[in-house]
Amino acid sequence: MTEKVLNKPMYADEIVKIFRRGLPKDELIEKISDYHTSDIADALEKMTADERKALYPVLGVELVAEIFSYIEDSEEYLKEINSDKVANLLSEMDSDDAVDILEKLGDDDRKRIVALLDNDAKQDVRMILSYDDDEIGSEMTTNYIVISKNLSIKEARHELISQAGENDNINTIYAVDDNNCFFGAIDLKDLIVARNYQNLDDIIVKSYPFVKAHEKITDCIEQLKDYAEDSIPVLDDEKHILGVITAHDIVQVVDEELGEDYAKLGGLTAEEDLNETTFQSTKKRLPWLIILLFLGMGVSSVVGIFESVVAVIPIVICFQSLILDMAGNVGT
Repeated sequence: MTEKVLNKPMYADEIVKIFRRGLPKDELIEKISDYHTSDIADALEKMTADERKALYPVLGVELVAEIFSYIEDSEEYLKEINSDKVANLLSEMDSDDAVDILEKLGDDDRKRIVALLDNDAKQDVRMILSYDDDEIGSEMTTNYIVISKNLSIKEARHELISQAGENDNINTIYAVDDNNCFFGAIDLKDLIVARNYQNLDDIIVKSYPFVKAHEKITDCIEQLKDYAEDSIPVLDDEKHILGVITAHDIVQVVDEELGEDYAKLGGLTAEEDLNETTFQSTKKRLPWLIILLFLGMGVSSVVGIFESVVAVIPIVICFQSLILDMAGNVGT
């Protein structure tokens, strides 16, 4: 029986064809806007550098920023844009996506572009970059809604609307007390259906989970997985909200942890080793292979001394690796 395979729509190819038809700007934007930004990102990979350079101004900074958040190897495309425009691009992105791109650049390029960011983006990016890669603070985003617990239901809705223009992560709204410390969280649905005469305090979940910015990712990853929330706040030692970990961030963190575990099972030092070139892999392992060659020759010499015993009882050779405490290919 033939197994049926679900065919993925070739949206990226369609987008490339639309662009190459040479449509007027307004018509091109209208047609491309029907596609998901992830598909547009795939389409960029199928275009030439000149085609991408012509498309960036048409799409505009905001849309290009959203598209770049879906591109894994974005540093190649950043070279096609001058530093000022790259800074504008990163300023429009969520802080965690901007940091992901900056971390792939060289130190000089990173410092130059960070200096060109707008003040808010610069502050957020520098804060996230200040955390070590193994700390949860390095994975957070500053895209969240925060309101005072003392507001009325009506005032809370107005505050949500005013902040939603800048921060679109609105499914969970965070409440702070008079000292600007984390007080609890409000589900968007609860805020929408609440009556104006109700107290905001009645719909705030005060036992909402949180993590500390300096916590190790490996220590709190199980906690993040256990809570099926759209986002979880990241606090400093004084319980001030620094950012949030979104469901997307959690999936990404889990994927990275699983990738590292998989790499270690394969004898690699990191997941990136899976993508290294043959020359890099050979250069890294050749010294150890040479050392093992000479050790193997030494073992062979010792075994040769007892050749008469091995000839009489060949089965003892099966226990050689066990006696010498060797494993893997060397033991074999």
